Amino acid sequence: MTNSYYPIEQNKRTAIVDILRGWALLGVAIGNYVDFLYIGVPHKINNSVLSEILQIVNRYFFAAKSWTLLTLLFGFGFAILINSVAAKGKNPVAFFSWRMILLFVLAFINSSFWLGDILKDYAFLGLVLLLFYKSSAKTLSIICAILFLSIPFIMAYVNGLKVEHPEIATNPEYLKLYHSGNWLDFFRFNLLASFYEQIIIPGYAITAHVVMLTCMLFGFLLQKLNFFNRLNELKKLLKYVLITSLLLAISIGVGFYFAITYKAAFLKFFHPLYWLILTTMIFIATGICLLYNNGKLKTIFKYFSAGGKMTLTNYITQNILAAFIFSGIGLGIADTMPYWFYFLLAIFIFIIQLFISKWWLSKYNYGPIEWLWRSASYRTLFPFKKTKSDIIAEVKKTI
Repeated sequence: MTNSYYPIEQNKRTAIVDILRGWALLGVAIGNYVDFLYIGVPHKINNSVLSEILQIVNRYFFAAKSWTLLTLLFGFGFAILINSVAAKGKNPVAFFSWRMILLFVLAFINSSFWLGDILKDYAFLGLVLLLFYKSSAKTLSIICAILFLSIPFIMAYVNGLKVEHPEIATNPEYLKLYHSGNWLDFFRFNLLASFYEQIIIPGYAITAHVVMLTCMLFGFLLQKLNFFNRLNELKKLLKYVLITSLLLAISIGVGFYFAITYKAAFLKFFHPLYWLILTTMIFIATGICLLYNNGKLKTIFKYFSAGGKMTLTNYITQNILAAFIFSGIGLGIADTMPYWFYFLLAIFIFIIQLFISKWWLSKYNYGPIEWLWRSASYRTLFPFKKTKSDIIAEVKKTI
């Protein structure tokens, strides 16, 4: 196998991007695990003080901010890969289309275990991104601005659309499938829930996908600007973005709170929820970039980077583990635990994954699912296990 077929080598990866992926993966784990509290017949939940505090933490630092950040980074990774493939003389459209088909396969498997899968959305929007892969930074900036400004209007309009569908996650008849202990019933429950609660609901099928496309194109733009490799020279800009995004998030958050409380009429045609989410996400991501650029939290960031390099493996593993913990094929505890249990369990599993990821990548070039996806994408087998020379080279870099 010649070097022209290799994807981006691990040692050429941008560290801060993997760190941000690791942080986003933590938020996704928390969001997904907390959702298990609501898979069951609706009932009154009496939260403890700890649960109330953790709900606030999740609401302001993780909820929706994590998957939007991960989506932005998907767009960034798309741009790197498409440029790399084109530079090596391969057809980028054919290559990336095949890669997204493979991602659809992984999405189907993941959806069988977890009704909140996002890989199918990435695969679909990855194909849409091909329409923009030759766009200039200026064009991408204009498109991102238009999409960003349109989101509140789109959300308000879509909120008025009603689609009748069964409530799979709270319907006793469907819940029997989830708790039956039968693998086929379990898979059927998750696939039905994925269809009815994501694919055909306008709020997700339209609004969420517009937000995702905006984030992906913005990530594409950041790659065009070589943003993450210029953090040091952009330090002043980062500080400005940090302060501005925080002030915007607070202003939008306060205004949105009063609008919801007093049922403001303008919410019927202008709903700024995702403006709050995106400005908060930018604030958090910028803060992490500044900490990294200033040499802070080096040890922690090394672990987050390892977890970020194995995002796909860790994400799918989290969902499979959850199946054995919450559904009838495992412990079957579903919605029976307090809020803090789901929140802290997600953090515990994520921390374990960070240690495993760091250990794994000291011996292997890729995470197992990343390796399978890359090999199938390029239709050739890549070296999986590191050679002694690779390990020695990495040790010398850390000295």
